[in-house]
Amino acid sequence: MTGPEFRTFFLGAKPHFLAHTDVPLFVANPHLATRRTYPRALGPFAVDSGGFTQLSRHGTWDTGPSPRAYARQIRRYRDEIGNLLWAAPQDWMCEDAIIHGGSVGHQFYPGTGLSVKEHLRRTVGNYLDLRSADPDLPIIPVVQGRRPADYEHCIDLYNRAGINLLTEPVVGIGSVCRIQATDEAAHIVETVADILGPGRCHGFGFKITGLRKVAYLLGSADSHAWSAQGRRISARDCDFRLPRSRSPHKNEANCLRYALSWRRRALTAIEAGVHTPPLLSQNTGDAA
Repeated sequence: MTGPEFRTFFLGAKPHFLAHTDVPLFVANPHLATRRTYPRALGPFAVDSGGFTQLSRHGTWDTGPSPRAYARQIRRYRDEIGNLLWAAPQDWMCEDAIIHGGSVGHQFYPGTGLSVKEHLRRTVGNYLDLRSADPDLPIIPVVQGRRPADYEHCIDLYNRAGINLLTEPVVGIGSVCRIQATDEAAHIVETVADILGPGRCHGFGFKITGLRKVAYLLGSADSHAWSAQGRRISARDCDFRLPRSRSPHKNEANCLRYALSWRRRALTAIEAGVHTPPLLSQNTGDAA
């Protein structure tokens, strides 16, 4: 991926992809934590804490790993898998459904029942806990919020805690995945980039449409959109198999060849957006 600032596009992946491709991968901790052994990574990868899944299912981190346990897991991935670039903290998303709960589509959210400000406080607090547990781990700070002003407040909370985000190599921008294709998300990214500088932040869960709007402001992003798209595509004519595959796959949701093909299309679209940033109100079409 080339462009003025954008450096790395992480392909959302299951752990076994690590041993079969050298493209940058984004792997969720819940998928790694259940394994007894790990493959050696052929290329760079980053770890997602699984925070959205954790809070959407339980409304709390109390049922997840403690900060010290999570730090031990990240240390093991760094040492046993290799090529770990960074890991996300156990942050607190600020989407309305996460905070207030209720049914969205076919999914029920218990809700945390906390305020946005409390989510910001706990996000910063967890980062401090993880740094205290193991300061040598490459765990990045993440800024959270619901509106642009919330992200400004979150950055201020880090400053008050003695964390200068301007000196951090990567800062994540959370709570934008579900709105990533909107002008609202673009304004959030612009707000953070105005404070921290363009090309320094990672956008979680940005699909092609969202990246066409804001990739010129980001340094990296990840997407697992290929898997959701692949779930709707029959693999009847796909003869690709990874070593030790137990059987043919029914759809393309876990097919590495399909994922890499989708990634190539994504990179082409993102590069166009990086070099020719669209107007925020422009309809960019493709939501994949």
